[in-house]
Amino acid sequence: MAEHNKYIREAIRLSREHMLKGAGGPFGAVVVKDGKIIGRGWNQVTSGNDPTAHAEVVAIREACKSLSTFSLQGAEIYTSCEPCPMCLAAIYWARLSKIYYSNNRTDAADINFDDDFLYREISLAIEHRSIPMQQLLRDEALTVFNEWAAKDDKVKY
Repeated sequence: MAEHNKYIREAIRLSREHMLKGAGGPFGAVVVKDGKIIGRGWNQVTSGNDPTAHAEVVAIREACKSLSTFSLQGAEIYTSCEPCPMCLAAIYWARLSKIYYSNNRTDAADINFDDDFLYREISLAIEHRSIPMQQLLRDEALTVFNEWAAKDDKVKY
């Protein structure tokens, strides 16, 4: 447990330090593999004008770069807050093995972050979501999917 607390405290430290510096919201994350931090991240949404620059995504990007791979299988992520749906999806795509977090989505909602709203929104049927969606040119796009399926030299992920 002491090791886990060490890593989650680093995520919390990053959240505070960079929030106080004006980098973005109060979120930090670290990716750990084999007892070593391989990626650090903090919220950079406002400082980088990038709505995808959440702490978890930044930490995943750094970890992948440091290992020269797109798969972080066997690694774990420690984050100062329960991941939002975007970050949770990124964690799954990166194949991380476990998530440790401190604050939860309700805590984030209490300070006016949209995490809880987004979790509810995603569970709605497409036609009931607040941003309208319309499917276009599926047959043309399926041609590309079929070409991918037949491609012999693709890198699966």
